[in-house]
Amino acid sequence: MSLGLVAALAAAAVFGAAAVLQATAVRRLPVFRSHPATVVLKLLRQPLFDLAVALNLFGFALHFVSLRLIPLYLSQAAISASLVFTAVLAMAMLRERLSVLDWAAVAAVTVGLAVLAGASGDIGTDNPPPGFVGWLYAAIVSVAVAGLLVARSHSALAATVLGFLAGLGFAGSGIAARILPGFTPSELWDAPAAYALPLSGGLAFVLYSFALQRGSVTVATAPVIVMQTLAPAVVGIALLGDAVRDGWVIAAAVGLVITAAGAIALARFERGPEQVDVRAGE
Repeated sequence: MSLGLVAALAAAAVFGAAAVLQATAVRRLPVFRSHPATVVLKLLRQPLFDLAVALNLFGFALHFVSLRLIPLYLSQAAISASLVFTAVLAMAMLRERLSVLDWAAVAAVTVGLAVLAGASGDIGTDNPPPGFVGWLYAAIVSVAVAGLLVARSHSALAATVLGFLAGLGFAGSGIAARILPGFTPSELWDAPAAYALPLSGGLAFVLYSFALQRGSVTVATAPVIVMQTLAPAVVGIALLGDAVRDGWVIAAAVGLVITAAGAIALARFERGPEQVDVRAGE
């Protein structure tokens, strides 16, 4: 249990640093209304964005370890602590100041994670119900189609919807990692979930980049946190057998809500060290 939680918190620290770089990189480009592939190609030409990608890959490796050792709801909630590390990084390197409300949010994340750690029981199975992987792929395709449509829209809600879809994508990659049957090349080659993992994670990363271009960091990040935390929690408990300690169900639910609320309150610190005008056409 302790190793899985340590791995999740280490991943959160890496994700927090990557978020600063990613937000900075995407804001150096104008909002594109052309094909999303054009945006991705331009982003990949930016060293800061490439470094953010590398850090996210490293962070996911740590996240992967936690997903195999602790329940999904605890692992995903711990990942939401990345915003605490982002806030501390912004304070130390960018001379940002944390208000009383910000420190309260840091405390909320810390307390929520402590409650979840105390409430968590045994990890469930990596053998999902029949048809589970098929539904997972259907969800990935649905998120991709919806993301393509929203990315080309002019709606004021685009950032929120893209953040929501990105959160589902990150949730999908976590779920896929959890149900892998093994780690040998032959096992991974024969496991449909092994291909869902990079597809869902990569899709989520791109959608989140689009969301950061179209709205404030809080607007883009809040739905990501909610969906990447709550969706795997529900799946893990309902379908994969993740356990909560006897008598701790309400405490676990409260801890999950407190953690997510604190992380959402800290979302504004993912903006990075440089703000630029990202209005279309400039």
